[in-house]
Amino acid sequence: MDPFDSNSTDQANLPRNMIENSMFEEEPDVVDLARDSTAFPTFPALDPDEVVYEPRSSRLLVRGLGENDMDEDEEDYESSARLLGMSFMNRSSAHRSNSSPYTRQAPPRSCSRPSARTMVVCVLFLVIVASMTMVLYFLPGCTFTKTGCRKPNQTAPIEPVYPVSTNGELFPWAQLRLPQSIRPVGYDLTLNPDLENMTFTGRAVINMSVRHDTNRIVLHSANFNITKASFKLGDEKARDVTVLEYKPRQQIAVKFSEDLKAGQFCVLTLEYSANLSHTYDGFYNSSYSDKNGKKRVLAATQFEPLSARKAFPCFDEPFFKATFLIRISRKPNYMTLSNMPKAKTTSLPNGLMQDEFEKTGVNMSTYLVAFIVADFSSTSKNVSETVVSVYSVPEKKEHTDYALDTASKLLEFYNNFFEINYPLKKLGEYTQALACYFILLQFFPFLLSSHTLSCFVSPLSDLVAIPDFLAGAMENWGLITFRETTLLVGKQSSSLEKQVVASVIAHELAHQWFGNLVTMRWWNDLWLNEGFATYMQYMSLQTVFPELDIGNLFLAVRFRALDKDALNSSHAVSTEVNTPEQVEEMFDSVSYEKGASILLMLNASLLEEQQFRKGIIQYLKQFSGLNTGTDDLWNSLTQVSTQHQNVSEMMSSWTSQKGFPLVTVSRKGDEVTLTQEHFLLTSENATHTSSLWNIPVTYVNDSCSLAPECRQVFTLKTKSGTFKLPESVKWLKLNYRNTGFYIVDYGDEGWAALLDALSHNVSVLTHEDRASLIYNVFALSRLGRVSFHQILNLLNYIFNETETSPVTEALLQLNNINQLLDKRQEHGLVARMKTYILHHFGSLMDKQTWEEEKSVSKQELRSVLLETACSLNKENCSQQAKALFKQYVESNGTMRIPGDLQQVVFTVAAQSAEDWSTLLSMYGHATYDSEKRKMLRGLASTQDTRHIVWLLKAGLKGDLIQTQELPLVISTVCKGFAGYLFAWDFIQENWDRLIEKFPVGSFAIQSIIKSVTSQFSTQAQLNQVQGFFSSLKERGSQMRSVQEALETIKLNKRWVDNNLSALQKWL
Repeated sequence: MDPFDSNSTDQANLPRNMIENSMFEEEPDVVDLARDSTAFPTFPALDPDEVVYEPRSSRLLVRGLGENDMDEDEEDYESSARLLGMSFMNRSSAHRSNSSPYTRQAPPRSCSRPSARTMVVCVLFLVIVASMTMVLYFLPGCTFTKTGCRKPNQTAPIEPVYPVSTNGELFPWAQLRLPQSIRPVGYDLTLNPDLENMTFTGRAVINMSVRHDTNRIVLHSANFNITKASFKLGDEKARDVTVLEYKPRQQIAVKFSEDLKAGQFCVLTLEYSANLSHTYDGFYNSSYSDKNGKKRVLAATQFEPLSARKAFPCFDEPFFKATFLIRISRKPNYMTLSNMPKAKTTSLPNGLMQDEFEKTGVNMSTYLVAFIVADFSSTSKNVSETVVSVYSVPEKKEHTDYALDTASKLLEFYNNFFEINYPLKKLGEYTQALACYFILLQFFPFLLSSHTLSCFVSPLSDLVAIPDFLAGAMENWGLITFRETTLLVGKQSSSLEKQVVASVIAHELAHQWFGNLVTMRWWNDLWLNEGFATYMQYMSLQTVFPELDIGNLFLAVRFRALDKDALNSSHAVSTEVNTPEQVEEMFDSVSYEKGASILLMLNASLLEEQQFRKGIIQYLKQFSGLNTGTDDLWNSLTQVSTQHQNVSEMMSSWTSQKGFPLVTVSRKGDEVTLTQEHFLLTSENATHTSSLWNIPVTYVNDSCSLAPECRQVFTLKTKSGTFKLPESVKWLKLNYRNTGFYIVDYGDEGWAALLDALSHNVSVLTHEDRASLIYNVFALSRLGRVSFHQILNLLNYIFNETETSPVTEALLQLNNINQLLDKRQEHGLVARMKTYILHHFGSLMDKQTWEEEKSVSKQELRSVLLETACSLNKENCSQQAKALFKQYVESNGTMRIPGDLQQVVFTVAAQSAEDWSTLLSMYGHATYDSEKRKMLRGLASTQDTRHIVWLLKAGLKGDLIQTQELPLVISTVCKGFAGYLFAWDFIQENWDRLIEKFPVGSFAIQSIIKSVTSQFSTQAQLNQVQGFFSSLKERGSQMRSVQEALETIKLNKRWVDNNLSALQKWL
């Protein structure tokens, strides 16, 4: 799945994931067994796959000594009682009676003072008793023998405390992850959506195999009214069964009086009804207005990561792969789509039609299943024996051509690169084609050739633009769904707009191999899906569409991944995931961009040519149709190495620990010393470990610095390492073309030498290396390793810079500082920063034209320069933008503004009250999605507080402005001084409504939190943010994005406090 729909690095605001109803892992309801000792329940025996579960409430507490502390007997009693599910009141002295044995009583006056001998004996006795008690207390797993504590404890393990299901019975499972005693083999699904009443009924027939003996079946189900359930074991007759439900974990179960035996096969049939989801996950309803303004309704699905269970009962974890046969009923004027081609259509007695799709020829994880009921149009093309189709609403069919052509070329590239043809083979379609072939062979042999059969055997790859879709796209196998903005472009669209569409298509098609054919076992290794798809997205476009110049975008997103991973609140690429919220939060830049970055670094550092490609081909073929972990990938890459290069040893340091290294360079004579340490912006509350990385350090020097053959490699595995370099070498640049995931500090002399080289010849380094130096020096400034004056020194070379990457990175960093100062109302510094930016970049701004530009790189550069110029009120910039907008309005939209200039034109127009209203009217009637989204960003950039409040409310309501666009509205509003505090108040007031639409931890919520807090920099703001999120408790307080927000505010405050006086001096 791809969260991005824009090539701009600060536009990673398109929510990554779907909206789903808030799901919280709640503490299981437990039975108070002390209330009725006669009704003591019998707990079912543990399955072999069940890990011993100890509820949090059973853990013994280690208490400090104090007046109100419990003695050991009482503490043991409470611990034991807690294990039985009893709840205890808080034992504070305020709640105890005066006669409580835990309250100190004054000694009776009549008691005589004991003798010293008596006291010594009593103390010794108490010490012996206490020692024996502590031994028994702290060694619960020991069974004593004559020779000591050597015999393992033979007592039964602690029984899990099972939660209570909705009908009052004990639910037979107490963990988030499902047991593996039962495996699904195939699903037979029948769905009957009612688009008028927004409901649906369903029937799920689940064929299963028993892996080992068990007396229960546990699977997922959410928000269903199950009307009938039956079970069939082997050849036995089907019988009705009772379904237990535990809603906090969205699990249902069937219990049996006798064990199901390993090797048996069984069938569970469930009939149910439910409402179509009103959010963006599960089986949800959507709508759009046709060309006549009539509302058209449709239903679509979005299951990743945890929402297949909202459409049909299932084993909703990536590990449980199975086949799927799907039937869907519809009205005659609608069509249906699913993962497989349609097999047949049947007329039903109620006047509806039922479409049956071929059974999947491969096992799939549930999150990849998809189906749509709509009235779409399509265009198709046959590519490498695969029929590629692009679907859209009928009015936008003419915007599908580019997507069809792009998908066709990329599919052919992936088929060749992976040496595995598009994996979703249609066995049923093959049978039909074979029959058709022989009929033609019998009656019309002259029509046939040796290639005829291949024309009939055509797997399908459908790409569908959904009008109301939260994620950027979703890689459902054979039925890839997209936002309209990430799939549809007009014939006159700019290359920059086409780059967005091509990027998302490349990402989703790569998933058909990485993620669909080979799938991670659990969400902790999500990067195996998303990091690989992100890497292949950029690599494939560089090969297939070099004119899209995707390298600048890939470099920029690697910088943003470093930004996030420099925080203490970051996480390892492969990290533990134990709650639904944690699953949602895995969809972030660490899994995507950092995952792609370390793959780029690995590919660049492997000793043998084509080793990376050979390794991933080995990986795909070895684990085809299976589930994997990170080590499986490293082992495959190691296996193909003829030089026995241990990839796992090198890469495990990059996936098993968070963060990345800072490499410091020092030179003495002909010796270069490299030292590594954890680049961590916040040391407060940090986990202090001796983090080391296996770093393939690349470097060039003044004797050879541009060509790939100039690159040299030094592997830094320890804290420090040295290598020789001739003393005649003037300067050294590490991390050639920024292919490594680390930051470099050259020291004062090293920075001075590089600056001197750039001031004499800007082309002495590649543009990626120049951008890398700019990013590094700003990052080191935030760390406190270099002064802001050092930044200004480096940027002195920028007068001669004309390439996109260095200029856009420098402007991004400077604009961030300018916005931070603006929010602090440092008006004098803001004015000086404006002067500084215009002085250093003004000449390049003046050279930009306002006409069509074909080069993608020049479009990127122009859009950033002109947006900055107009935001700083540079003369002529706003006038040019206003003039273009006026021509556009007067032409009734027939005159086209160049795609890369639309954003700056709409943003300038929105600063006028009259033009804002005009733009809003145009937004309501616009049909071209990319242009419409730019209009919305322009509207949200207004400084009129009435307009800001209206936009926020309209985005939440979802009528004129779709709710899927609310994160974009909030992000844009927060960039302006007038809007960022309004947005923060809006979030606080509407939090519960927001998490109804966007699940806790989702990419949308992550984006919203980051947008509203990233420019805060005062203690008062920190206190307010901390107080608000702490009050949410299970409604969001534990999110990683909250910790990231608090850390960012502290860093902002630290940076401003440390640099304010220096800025006043140096600017």
